[in-house]
Formats: sequence, C-alpha cells, structure tokens
Amino acid sequence: MDAVLDEAAGKRARGLDRAFEILDFLREKRQALKPNEIAAQIGAPRSSVYELVNLLLRNGILEFTGGEGRVYLGRKLYFLGAAYENHFDFTRECEAALERLADETRETAQFCMLDGNKYTVVRMREGARPFRISTDVGQSVPIPWTASGRVLVSHMTDAEILAFIPPQDFQLPSGEWLDPATFLAEVRAAEGDGHFTFNSIVDSFTHCFAVPVMGDAGHAVATLCLVAPRADGLANREQYLACLKDAARRLGGHAPAQAKRA
Repeated sequence: MDAVLDEAAGKRARGLDRAFEILDFLREKRQALKPNEIAAQIGAPRSSVYELVNLLLRNGILEFTGGEGRVYLGRKLYFLGAAYENHFDFTRECEAALERLADETRETAQFCMLDGNKYTVVRMREGARPFRISTDVGQSVPIPWTASGRVLVSHMTDAEILAFIPPQDFQLPSGEWLDPATFLAEVRAAEGDGHFTFNSIVDSFTHCFAVPVMGDAGHAVATLCLVAPRADGLANREQYLACLKDAARRLGGHAPAQAKRA
C-alpha cells in the first residue's frame, strides 16, 4: 500500500512540474499555442499535455484565445499576482524607487531579478527622453548578455556559475561567443566594485548600469538598473551610480522575506 501511495504521489509531483513547465513555456513564447504544439516544443507526451491543459483551463489558469484551440495564460494568474502585490509593501517601494531614479536621471530605470537561470526585467520606468529605451518586462534573457547578470551571480563560485548558466547562453545576439573566462573576470570585478556598467551587448547605442539590492544572506537578490544613451551614460557615470546605490540601499530594507532568502 505504501508503495502504491508513493507512486501516486510521485505522479502528482511530476504532473505539477509539467504544468509549471507549460506555464513557463507560454510565458517565454508570449503567444497562444495549440496543446500539440506545446507538447512538441517542450518534448512531452501529447496525452499528458492535453490532460494538464484541460485541468488548467478548468481552473482559469489557461484560457482559449486566438481560435483553433490555442491556449494562453489565463486571467486567474493576474488575480494571483495582484494578491501577491497587495500583500507586500515592497512593490510600492519598488515603484517609488524607479520613479525617483527616472526623475533624477531622466533615464530608463529597471528592477531586475533572476528567473531560474535567466535574467528578467520585473519592473520598469521609462525616462523623460524624446526617444524610448525600453525592454519587455518579464522576458527571459541570457545572463551573460546583461550588466545585472554579472551582479546577480557574483555570490557564486566560478564553478557554480559555469554549471548554472547554459553553455549556449554565452553566444551573443551578434552570433559571436563571449569567452566564459572574460565573463567570470567581469563578475569578480562587479563583486569587488559593488556595481557593473558596460556598453550594451544587445544594442549598439546604450550604456547599462546595475547595482545590487542586497538580501539577508548578504548577496544580491535583485538589481536596480539604468539604461542610458551611450554618450550620456559615460558622461554622467558617477552621478548615475550614486543615484542607483542610494536607491538600492533604501530598497534593500523593504524586500519581502522570501526574496531575501532567494
């Protein structure tokens, strides 16, 4: 009997893992897909994906959209996220910090975190410039492409970093490959300096700044960032870093407990 119960519990756990994989996949793709397309692209049995999709549809976690049986993230997820935000003052503090940064510097301010072994922008406030510098909130990006990535993994050993970041993520948007040894040296520089800045790898006209938001464990659980036109970023480097570090220091005291333990 115990063996049967253990097997049933194992199947439920695997089902939950697969359900979260489906949700993460749809979030990453940012488009509605048919269940058979989802199954093919995540390498899962079609029967289990159809079963889980139907379960998620019944509970409002997924919704039909776009016709032909396509599904996407449901409004229940929005309500769950809103309940989370209402529970913590941290969200309001984060919004206020980004607004202050954007007002003080006129540059685009971002709050960024790791999402698994990828980087993502969680919150953003655009600057008061006549042209926009923005990024898609919630989109997963390879860690080596970002200034924040160097800060967010700086508490790890070199071996832990190389085991954590998928090898293919060292290929840059240009198609060139970033030498992992160069990346590790930049991580150690970020750790020593308490910040990292560089000319963006993703585009050719911006300069990026990242400073840590520290958690109780003594390492970065998030970053505050500025994305500026390259010439302005270099000209105002010290001012921008001072603004970021002051905002991150104040924000660190408000991070929710689970973020501080991340």
